[in-house]
Amino acid sequence: MSMYLDDIRAYHPENAQEEADQHMMLEYAGLFPGRLLTRENEVAHITSSGFVVNADGSKVLMAHHNIFRVWAWTGGHADGEEDLLSVALREAREETGVTHVLPLSSDIMSLDILPVWGHMKRGRYVPAHQHLNVTYLLVADEGDALTVREGENTRVGWLPAADLLSYTNEW
Repeated sequence: MSMYLDDIRAYHPENAQEEADQHMMLEYAGLFPGRLLTRENEVAHITSSGFVVNADGSKVLMAHHNIFRVWAWTGGHADGEEDLLSVALREAREETGVTHVLPLSSDIMSLDILPVWGHMKRGRYVPAHQHLNVTYLLVADEGDALTVREGENTRVGWLPAADLLSYTNEW
């Protein structure tokens, strides 16, 4: 059995949405055995995110996404990697420039199925599909220099956790 599927199966959903999404993720795994970890599956594929907070949890590290034009936490495609926590850590570093980022826990923080509308990327049309997303809670050093990842985001910043809903429509 796959490590990432074991982690999804072991996750205890916090609400009805997560329970339904967990069920659907496992259904997709049955429909597409061995084919969820890469983008070659144009119906649905695994992504992993890091919800990155500062040491005292008062701020969240967010990036303003180019395609969706919203503030969002960091994350990206598994691209064949079964260790989804390492994917979340890699994406946090790549998308923001932080170097000192660690998991607060190796446990999954949340599960979400995110619809992705059809869009153009690097001159190619990407059809609508589903991101089967696993999120981990990470902590980063607020003193690390932040960098924009050209082509992916236009801004990166530490946003007040108390004001997140005013910045994003992700919830």
